[in-house]
Amino acid sequence: MHPGIIFFLVILGSVLFHIFTPWYWTDIASNWGGMDDTITLTFWVGGGVFVAVCLFMIYCVVKFSYKKDRKAEYKPEDKKLEKILTWATTIGVAALLAPGLIIWNQYVTVPKNALEVDVMAWQWGWQYRLPGEDGKLGTTQIININDNNPFGINLDDPYGKDDVLIQSDVINLENNQPVKILLRSVDVLHNWYVPQFRAKMDAVPGIVTYYWFEPNKIGEYEVLCAEYCGVGHYAMRGGVEVQSTENYNKWISEQETFNDLIAKQENIEIELENKKIAKNNNFLLNKEIYKEE
Repeated sequence: MHPGIIFFLVILGSVLFHIFTPWYWTDIASNWGGMDDTITLTFWVGGGVFVAVCLFMIYCVVKFSYKKDRKAEYKPEDKKLEKILTWATTIGVAALLAPGLIIWNQYVTVPKNALEVDVMAWQWGWQYRLPGEDGKLGTTQIININDNNPFGINLDDPYGKDDVLIQSDVINLENNQPVKILLRSVDVLHNWYVPQFRAKMDAVPGIVTYYWFEPNKIGEYEVLCAEYCGVGHYAMRGGVEVQSTENYNKWISEQETFNDLIAKQENIEIELENKKIAKNNNFLLNKEIYKEE
């Protein structure tokens, strides 16, 4: 088969596959439609270059195919061609980068009314912390993290007392409410990613990374870890339920606060201490009874 026909079939197959492919993005459920537009532009620019290069190769194969009396021309440089390629490459790269830079600027510019959500990643799961009635998250320190204080909240920070703790892989969010995701990790790199929201960012041990999005479709979505984090990476999944304002307020009112957790731990410690005292009293009582006998 003639090489030119092969190249043409490659172009035709690639274009048709892109048009009729059953594999595409999930339906978007956030404000980041600009990301889809940027990726689509990348497809158009990259696909256009691909088609142009392949057509040029077909042209060269046909025009400069072997002929017995033909001689090759030695041409070490072509300034006109170099200028065309330089300008074409510059315009193509600018067309790819400029929209991405615009979207990135929006991505890191968080709205003032965004709800801060502390996302703690660990091998292999998620847990969350939301502001309480004061609307502010308490400060934290890594050294404070333990079983009784899973987020490392500073005990002397009044803003942390009413923080809402979600020690579960599933979190609820309010529809049409901007959310600022604060990412932390207690071990290795992770990445909190919901495909329908488009947005994601690595959770890096030792620092707090962030990004924001605004969910705009009520429903249930799956959370994936988009950074390989060990043998349990495949199972590091969670969930997000986007709710109406009424349902969200009802849900959050039922959740445990840091104050509740402290009170629960204190009650457990008091109960254990009482059991210990009762055990010692029983031991002493039995000892006295034994002496009397």
